[in-house]
Amino acid sequence: MLNIKNIIFDYGNVIFSIDFARVQQSLEALGIPDVETFYGHRQQDAIFDAFDRGQITAAEFRSRIREKAGNPHLTDEQIDAAWNSILVGIAEGNHELLLKLKDKYRTFLLSNINEIHYNFIMQYLKEKFNFESNNHLFEKVYYSHFTGKRKPEKGIFELVLNENNLNSVETLFIDDSPQHLATAKELGLQTFLMTAPDTIQAFAEREHLI
Repeated sequence: MLNIKNIIFDYGNVIFSIDFARVQQSLEALGIPDVETFYGHRQQDAIFDAFDRGQITAAEFRSRIREKAGNPHLTDEQIDAAWNSILVGIAEGNHELLLKLKDKYRTFLLSNINEIHYNFIMQYLKEKFNFESNNHLFEKVYYSHFTGKRKPEKGIFELVLNENNLNSVETLFIDDSPQHLATAKELGLQTFLMTAPDTIQAFAEREHLI
């Protein structure tokens, strides 16, 4: 890591642990066929992209899940519980690390997220940590469903870089998806692929970021 002044963090599996196998099992239990091609780490149905961009509402998303499952009787609660089963939680020490890094670098959150997951996480942060949001942990946060853009599209990276006058070569982007890192590299950012069992705390210590 050379001359890093800015760090852009992904959320899922960088700060907040998620489990793709668990959500696939939950979607399959709803009656979704071919779940591995329907929703996975590296590929997903177009309805998820649209939901991440805020192009469809939670109600429209649930309707499309009922169509895919071939079951019009699935309740909102059943669908939300299955969809939120991907969300595991935040490891002890992650928030403290982010605050330390914020003191030394300009830090940003860039997350592909959607209305249902966002609401769940905001409630989780309130109940577990008494946080109103993630806002105090970063200089600025970017959630895809509020921007109309999602990773790996160049537009969402350019939004963060341009709005904050960031020099890409002085900026580190940390994400768990190779396809997202590929776009960041094209734009000149330094990148790191977070892969389990590695953690953000181990990475920061290893790279002497704090």
